[in-house]
Amino acid sequence: MRIFVISAYTFIFIKMPSSNISPSFQNQNLEALLESAKPFLREEFHKIDEKLPTLIEILCSAGAGECYHRLSTFLDHLRHVYRTIKLWKAPDSIALCALFHSVYSNSYCNIVLFDPETSRDKVRSLIGKAAERIAYLFCIVDRLSLVHKSVMCQFTESELREYLKASEVSVTNANDNGVFNGDEKWRKKMQSLVPAGGLIGRHHTTGEEIPVSRRMIGVFLLMTIADISEQYYGFQDVLYENTNGRLELDGDRFDTLYPGNGKPGLWMNAASRMAAVYTLLVREEAIFLQENKRGSGIDRDEDIELVIPPVFDHCTKILDANDLIMARDLYWEVVCDDGCDQVKKDKSEGKLVKCIEVNPYVGEPHVLLGQFYMSRGRFEEAEKEIEKGLRLLLEWGGSWDKRISWEGWVAWCRVMLNKAKERSWPQTAWGVINLGLVR
Repeated sequence: MRIFVISAYTFIFIKMPSSNISPSFQNQNLEALLESAKPFLREEFHKIDEKLPTLIEILCSAGAGECYHRLSTFLDHLRHVYRTIKLWKAPDSIALCALFHSVYSNSYCNIVLFDPETSRDKVRSLIGKAAERIAYLFCIVDRLSLVHKSVMCQFTESELREYLKASEVSVTNANDNGVFNGDEKWRKKMQSLVPAGGLIGRHHTTGEEIPVSRRMIGVFLLMTIADISEQYYGFQDVLYENTNGRLELDGDRFDTLYPGNGKPGLWMNAASRMAAVYTLLVREEAIFLQENKRGSGIDRDEDIELVIPPVFDHCTKILDANDLIMARDLYWEVVCDDGCDQVKKDKSEGKLVKCIEVNPYVGEPHVLLGQFYMSRGRFEEAEKEIEKGLRLLLEWGGSWDKRISWEGWVAWCRVMLNKAKERSWPQTAWGVINLGLVR
C-alpha cells in the first residue's frame, strides 16, 4: 500500500488494493477534456452509459421535465449534476446517484418523483444498490445540519489554508518515511469533526438517527459542490440576502421576483471552503487506511471511491468572499455595457484582467477577454485566454454565467479558438453573426 503525491500542491492518489481514493484526473490536455465532454455536447448518452437513455426516459415519464427547479426544470438539473460528476471521473455509483440525487425529495427540495416508502426497490433495479443507497441517504439526511453546520462551518478560512499545507506535508511524510502523527492540528480537528467511524445524522423530517460513514460525508460534500455550482445564480443571492458572498442562507426576501437580473451567483467562496474540507477528509482517510491497514472492524463504506475534482486548483484553494464579489462586479460591468461608448469598451480589458486575477477559477472572464483580443487582432493572446476559459468550463461541466448554457459557452469558445488559430476575425457585424462552424 503506497501513497503518491501528484505534483507539488494538488492532490493525493492512493494506490492500494481497494482503498478507493483517487484523483479524478491529473492535468489532462485540453483535447482530452473535450473528448470527455463530446458525448454530452452531442447528446450521445449511450456512449456515456448504455443505461443512460433509458434512465432519462424514466425520469421524463416520472415528470422531472415538468417540475420547476431554480434555473430550468428538475430534469435539466439532474442531468447537469450528473454531467459534472461524470466529467470529474467519479465512479458509476456516485454518478448514477447524481442523476437521481433528489428524486425522493430532500431538505432543500420538495419534489418527489419516487416515493421513498414504496419505490426504493424500483430505483435500485434502475441504478443499482450502491447508487440508490447513496441517493436515498443524500435525500433523507438533514445535510444542512450534518455537513454545512457541523463540519464545514467549524473551520475558519485561515485554518483551511493552514491545514491544506500541513496535510500535504503529512501525506508526504506517510509516503516517504512511514511517519504518522495523529497529534497534528489538522488531523485532530478532522478526527474530532468526522471520526473514522462516521457521524450520526438526522432524518430531515422525522428526526430519526441515521449513521453516516466518513466516506459518505465525503460524497455529500462532493455532490453538494456540483449541486450548488449547477443551480446557483444571482436570484438566490437576493432571496437569501447573500450580500457578503459567504452563502450563509440566513436571509429571507421571499418576495424576490424570479428570475432576477441573471448575475453570476456568489456561491464560490462557500464551494471552495467545502472543497477544501473535502480534500482534508480525503487526506485523513488515506492516512488512516495506511495506518490501520484496513480491517478496522467498522462499517466505513471503504468500497466508495473518493475522487478529487480539478476545480479550485484540485480543491486546494480558498476563494476569498471579497475577491469573489469584486470579480463578479467587474465582470458584470463589462457584460452589461451597451457597447456604444468606445472609451468604456476599451476599459474592458483592464476590468477583465483584474477579474481573472482575483477569481482565476471560472472560464467566462477568460472567454470575454479572448474575444476582446480577437476583435483587436491580438490573436496569440486571444488563443491563450480562450484555451484557459474553455478548460475551466470543461472542468466545471457547467457555466458560471448562467444566462448562456454550458453547451453554448463551450461552442462559442471552440469557434473563437478556431478563428484564433487561423489568426482571423470578422470585421463586420454580419461576419460575427455568421460564426458557428466548429472543427
